Amino acid sequence: MNKTITKEKVFNHPIDQIWNAITKAEEISTWFIKADFKAEKGFNYTFKSEPNEKGCTVISGTVKEASPYVLVYTWIVADTKVETTVTWTLEDLGNSTKLSLEHSGIENYAGETAIAMFESFNGGWDNCINGLTNYLKEEVNAR
Repeated sequence: MNKTITKEKVFNHPIDQIWNAITKAEEISTWFIKADFKAEKGFNYTFKSEPNEKGCTVISGTVKEASPYVLVYTWIVADTKVETTVTWTLEDLGNSTKLSLEHSGIENYAGETAIAMFESFNGGWDNCINGLTNYLKEEVNAR
């Protein structure tokens, strides 16, 4: 089983605009899910989706690193005690920004659950990157 999900995307946006989109609670809440989040080492955050047919998803964890253009936090899905790690890294390419996302530690789930969670997270991160892409397009058009 692959143990780490990796995603990369190049955005035609300044690095600070991407950084704000992934670190500011009001922006995260717009393109991802409702966030109580601060990009400060030691901050205990919560992401909470709106209730739907499948119920409400709550994700929590602790920010481990929030240095310029590197954001690392633990990721614990409600009703599990399993801790995984999400790392966002931004690289300034001049007229664009490369975003790299890594979600590791999924093997910490037991047995078949690890495979199911890997598949769920992998699709979820694709949706997340698409949501971020659409949000950034809207931000540019709104200016």
